[in-house]
Amino acid sequence: MLKRTPYDVVVVGAGVVGAACAYYAARAGLKAAVVDRGPVAGGTTGAGEGNLLVSDKEPGPELDLALLSTRLWHDLAEELGDRVEYEPKGGLVVATGAAGLDLLHGFAAKQRTAGVQAVPVAADELRTLEPHLAEDLPGGYLYPQDAQVQPALAAAHLLRASGADRYLGEAVTGLLRGPGGAVTGVRTERGTLAAPAVVNAAGTWGGELAALAGVRLPVLPRRGFVLVTEPLPRIVRHKVYAADYVADVASGSADLQSSAVVEGTPAGPVLIGASRERVGFDRTLAPEVLHRLAAQAAALFPVLRTVQVQRCYRGFRPYLPDHLPAIGRDARVPGLYHACGHEGAGIGLAPATGLLISRQLAGVESEFDLAPFRPERFVGAGRGRECGAVGAGGRGGWGAVPGCPAATAPAGTGVRGSVWRPLPGC
Repeated sequence: MLKRTPYDVVVVGAGVVGAACAYYAARAGLKAAVVDRGPVAGGTTGAGEGNLLVSDKEPGPELDLALLSTRLWHDLAEELGDRVEYEPKGGLVVATGAAGLDLLHGFAAKQRTAGVQAVPVAADELRTLEPHLAEDLPGGYLYPQDAQVQPALAAAHLLRASGADRYLGEAVTGLLRGPGGAVTGVRTERGTLAAPAVVNAAGTWGGELAALAGVRLPVLPRRGFVLVTEPLPRIVRHKVYAADYVADVASGSADLQSSAVVEGTPAGPVLIGASRERVGFDRTLAPEVLHRLAAQAAALFPVLRTVQVQRCYRGFRPYLPDHLPAIGRDARVPGLYHACGHEGAGIGLAPATGLLISRQLAGVESEFDLAPFRPERFVGAGRGRECGAVGAGGRGGWGAVPGCPAATAPAGTGVRGSVWRPLPGC
């Protein structure tokens, strides 16, 4: 079996979280390898809309992580420029009724105490920000810190900037172990990669990689669909979503949930989400979900009623039961680190995750408290899943859904327009 040059760290997963881990490891002076059973951004990252949100998070550990990442994304945008389509366009959260507006007032007040900029928007001001919004909405909040990137491009450029060696198209089949059971690298279908540290950035398959080390990490897939409209003039200026989206994100229900999330893209198509359901890795097209998303988007933006939906995508968010990712060293297995389970926030939280992982790898003290994200917090909470060969930052990827309706959908929606060009360095 082929043996490769030893590294300081092997990152399993070439999605945006794995790329960020490699990027910040390199900045800490570490030599990294990234291995994935698929291409760069071949899974959940490639299926994402590129949300960089603070608006949907209540005060607590995840919001703290998001605020750190917001600052890091700003710095990365200066380095990577237009190549990742970074747009600091802000988010607009709208209430659809008086009761929802009252809840939104309370939610925003709590967020402001944690450092979030939340600006109230009266009903008569909404259409100044978004001229095509429905006329009967009672108000909302503008979140200037919300932004957007093209996720696949972000992953590709972070990975390129890291200088990490890439082993793509190689599934990890086992972990190398040393004295006392410490992880000393990975075994793939083609050979071995030696390193004193392995980072599990395998996204929805993070539980399976953990199982290769004999530990439990209960990552589950949470399926979502996104609609993509025909190219349009810039009729949606911000990331716009209904306030009930926040409740959907926080819910642990396995049942189908959906709420309108609408955004324009630099290339013209409008993206429409967001649905959530736990159905395992079932990739079946669900027309009823697509029609529901289209109808909800058209209720927010009536102009979309006559817009054609050209295609749709689906993928699987890596869900953990307490809605917090697993970040940091695993106290059960020396040499094993985790950076997965971010659910739908992985793109936004990637830089902070990568930075904090790199600090642990380099032995640098951090003021940021990682205790709420410790990977072993689920010990004793049930049995893990069966393990198998695993790959990367969200396999299962957003390919075009066969038979996805086009003009038959009642309204338009979107997925980032220029996202699907060939990726640099892949």
